[in-house]
Amino acid sequence: MSRKEELLQDVVIKFAGDSGDGMQLTGTQFTNNTALMGIDLATFPDFPAEIRAPQGTLPGVSGYQLRFSSDRVFTPGDECDVLVAMNAAALKANLKGLKKGGKIIVNTDGFDAKNLRLANYPDGVNPINDDSLGSYEVIKMDVTKMTREALKEYELGTKEKDRAKNMFVLGFLYWMYNRDMESSIKFLEDKFGKKEIILNSNIKALQAGFNFGDTTETFTTTYRVEKAKMQAGTYRSIMGNQAVAMGLIAASQKSGLPLFLGTYPITPASDILHELSRHKSFGVRTFQAEDEIAGITSAIGAAYGGSLGVTTTSGPGMALKTEAMGLAVMLEIPLLIINIQRGGPSTGLPTKTEQSDLLQAYYGRNGECPMPVISASTPSDCFATVYEAVRIAVQHMTPVIFLSDGYIANGAEPWKFPKADELQEIKVKFKTELGHEEEKFQPYLRDEKLVRPWAIPGTPGLEHRIGGLEKQNITGNVSYDPENHQLMVKIRQEKVDKIADYIPDQQLDSGPEKGKVLVLGWGSTYGAIKSAVSEIQAEGHAVSHAHIKYLRPFPKNLGDLIKKFDKVLIPEINNGQLIKIIREQFLIDAKGYNKIMGVPITKGELVEAIKGML
Repeated sequence: MSRKEELLQDVVIKFAGDSGDGMQLTGTQFTNNTALMGIDLATFPDFPAEIRAPQGTLPGVSGYQLRFSSDRVFTPGDECDVLVAMNAAALKANLKGLKKGGKIIVNTDGFDAKNLRLANYPDGVNPINDDSLGSYEVIKMDVTKMTREALKEYELGTKEKDRAKNMFVLGFLYWMYNRDMESSIKFLEDKFGKKEIILNSNIKALQAGFNFGDTTETFTTTYRVEKAKMQAGTYRSIMGNQAVAMGLIAASQKSGLPLFLGTYPITPASDILHELSRHKSFGVRTFQAEDEIAGITSAIGAAYGGSLGVTTTSGPGMALKTEAMGLAVMLEIPLLIINIQRGGPSTGLPTKTEQSDLLQAYYGRNGECPMPVISASTPSDCFATVYEAVRIAVQHMTPVIFLSDGYIANGAEPWKFPKADELQEIKVKFKTELGHEEEKFQPYLRDEKLVRPWAIPGTPGLEHRIGGLEKQNITGNVSYDPENHQLMVKIRQEKVDKIADYIPDQQLDSGPEKGKVLVLGWGSTYGAIKSAVSEIQAEGHAVSHAHIKYLRPFPKNLGDLIKKFDKVLIPEINNGQLIKIIREQFLIDAKGYNKIMGVPITKGELVEAIKGML
């Protein structure tokens, strides 16, 4: 049978099914396979909020969107070319995101009367049998039946056999996009090596899906995407939370400080704990505390004792940690607080993304309690940004808040990882003895950065008091003196402000140095802004893009940079937070573009918003 191969430049696939259908695993395997081929990619996993939502229902739909391209990509795509729908609810929840003329691969078994009823289709309506999908190419496959048939020789229950459906679909897609299955076979061997029947049945299902595409006359075309033209180097696919964990380990090794993570599990930050707990060989200690407060206070204790103290959380956990953050500010010890933001308030949207904790990071503590805030913009950027957050914390003796979000944390992209000697030095200086002019240790005597010394408990002659009560300047004794309190508040603020002298100037990501519109972003809006601005620049408009990593303090030149543009647009996945700070600090009439739906801003939306300003 003759087939033709079609060369494609850019493909967006959405895997969608019930939360028990293994769509995240399928998407991750296809992603890793894509990365190994040197093709650029971006992903967007979309989890249900319930741990075990009712099967077959709309709240129980789990999705994984992957975009891969022979060009550089910065977003997982606005619309899909291919939708894999394992049941009726998956189709209903995701059809609006599919391009007209796109392909729908459906598992027909997921469209029986029960599944249609659970997905709230009217009685007698079945979208894959009527003409409602006429503007799409529908590929019908009884995945359930074919998987069971492929595994009939295995002594497994029907439920166990059905768990391999995702491997059948993955095998079919490997055939469809001219892929080798070896990376997934190796993964299965590593995961199920000690469970021979599970291993062999999954490999058999994978091969059955591939062979189905290869031997069925229905399919006449396969597709191929070429390697992307990327900077030479060694790459791997990485997710944001993995990159955070690796950045912390690298900072620990480079600084010589043992890494201690004191934390409490919370979506979407828990993966950092899971990843770090696997690296005891690097001197990493992880402690799963009984609550958020114990998590951060254990990290404060570790930092006081001379370790790299880290705590991880998401929005509601940040609220619980605030009193202890104030303690760390008062003690002036290095501490890293990692907030992987999600939809709020309260428990809000636990599995959906949002950028709504910036004002909390700035102001969300009692008293005058200034802390540096630094933000990552992509999954791979988490490595360098969390590394930089550690450098600021230990060299300026201050707690630092690192912001990421669910979109970055769970998204993946290729990462060209650095060699150890390419990483910036993190100098750590412990005080080990009294200075020439000290008769007694002065724990709040400061250097030119206004940084106090880091003295390890038990060092002879360096005994000193710590606690949350206000400190007397220089001596560190408890003080209720009004003038001293004002002085210490001003010093703590000035110390944070002085960090601006030790960070780089703000650069433009693209566009002219002055012009009509500056699109100013932070965090996970990076990809959408970069893609939208690139499209508008290609049409000949003077539009520029700047993305802020250092949110507190801002780079010293930020105000001058902003004022070179007629208009400033600030897109955020919140109700307008950075815009309040920019307006207040620089007195400019910035405009906001805000989306608060638990999903990222798309390129198309931003193109319209920018054109509206032009």
